[in-house]
Amino acid sequence: MEAKAIVTDTYLNSTEIDKHLENVEYIIMASDAPKHFKDTPIHFTFFLNTSDNLAKDIQESVLDKFLDDNGISKPVELMSQIMPVGFGISTQDTPMPLLLVRPEDQRSIPHAVMFVMDFLADSENFNEAKHNALTGWSYSYN
Repeated sequence: MEAKAIVTDTYLNSTEIDKHLENVEYIIMASDAPKHFKDTPIHFTFFLNTSDNLAKDIQESVLDKFLDDNGISKPVELMSQIMPVGFGISTQDTPMPLLLVRPEDQRSIPHAVMFVMDFLADSENFNEAKHNALTGWSYSYN
């Protein structure tokens, strides 16, 4: 059976985002990396539910914990900063977090400001992304 592309053409509004993020600690997303990154075949994004600009040592500790907890190795191309994040509504159980990089998306899609860590890496725990080129995300609640 072939997986269908995730279609997100509607988004949570600002009020819905605030309600949706209540008790969310973080969101982890995994997808396939561009093919020329053979040693790091998975594109990871961690969305931390904070708009605080974390100090470098705290960022490193948080990243190390994520890597250890999820069996992730060889992180490269790390981008770690506060970014606007929209939430797309699809047929999935939870809204899909969307890193809003383009200014036109930031202006047109309702979003929350979150601390984001985005990088390429490897793991045997994310086979859907690594071997099947699928995208998935998981919410962690406190």
